[in-house]
Amino acid sequence: MKRTVPTYELYGEETGERPAFWLHCETIPSRSSLYHWEIELHRHLSFFQILYIASGSGDTVFGDTAHPIRPPVMITVPPALSHGFRFSQDIDGFVFTVLASHLRVSPGERSRLGAWMATPRMTGLDGSDDGRYVALTLARLGAEWEANRSHRTDLLDAYLTSALTLGARLDEARPVADDAADTENERRVEHFLGLVQQHHRAHKPAAFYARELGLSPTHLNRITRSITGQSAHEVITRKLTDEARRELVFTRGSVQEISFRLGFADPAYFSRFFLRQTGMTPRAWRLAERAKLGA
Repeated sequence: MKRTVPTYELYGEETGERPAFWLHCETIPSRSSLYHWEIELHRHLSFFQILYIASGSGDTVFGDTAHPIRPPVMITVPPALSHGFRFSQDIDGFVFTVLASHLRVSPGERSRLGAWMATPRMTGLDGSDDGRYVALTLARLGAEWEANRSHRTDLLDAYLTSALTLGARLDEARPVADDAADTENERRVEHFLGLVQQHHRAHKPAAFYARELGLSPTHLNRITRSITGQSAHEVITRKLTDEARRELVFTRGSVQEISFRLGFADPAYFSRFFLRQTGMTPRAWRLAERAKLGA
C-alpha cells in the first residue's frame, strides 16, 4: 500500500494553522527534540527549506533514500518534495522555511541557480573559503532572525540570496541521486520546471510540456510525481497560484489587472480559480496577508 506523505507548513502543523510568513527560523533541536529527534517523511507545497547543520550527526531522507549528515553542511529542500530527518541528540544548527514565491530566484526557474534549487541538495561547507562563508552567513541569518531588530528584511534577503548563490557554486549543480536513471529523470523534471516558469502565464496544459520534453503525458506525470510528489498538472497549478499570491501582496494592481497579467481572459474565472486553490477570494486573501505583514 502506498504511504501517504502529510503536507505541513512547519513540521507537525497542518497547512492553514499558522499565519502566512515569508521566512521562519528556528533551531533544529527546538523542534526535533519534540519528536524524539526523528522528523518523519512530510512535504511543504509552498515552502523552500534550508537546514544549516553545524555539528552532530544523523540522516537526511529524500523520498525512499537516506543520506548521512556530515557537518558542516547546508541541506536545501525544494517545495513538494517528500523528506525527513533522523538527528543525534547533539545536533546543532538552524532550519529556515521560506515562502517559495518570495525567493528572488524560484526553484525550477530557467537559470543555473533555479535549476539547482529545484533538486534536493546536501552541500558540504568545509574545506574552502566559500564554504566557511556560507556557514557564517547562515549562522548570521539565524542570529538576525532571532534578534528581531528593526529594518531587518533587506538583511535577511541578502543573507539568504548569498547563501543560496554560493551554495550552488560550491555544489556545481550535482544532483543528490547517484543512479543514472534517477539523474536523467531529475534533469527532465528540472527542464519541465524551467518550461513552467517560462510558459505558466500562457496556461499551457501538461500535454504541451510533455511534447516539449519528448515524453508521453503519462511518463511526465510519473517522473514528476516521483521527484516532486505532485502531478504535472498540480505543478503547473501551484506555479500559477504562487504567482497570483505574489502579485496580490507585492503589487498595487487591481484583481482584474492581475488576472490579465497572469493570462486569465475573465477576472471572474481567475477569482474562482484562486478560491478553489486557497479557500479565499483574491481580494480577501490580499487584505488578510497585508494585514499580517503590517502587523
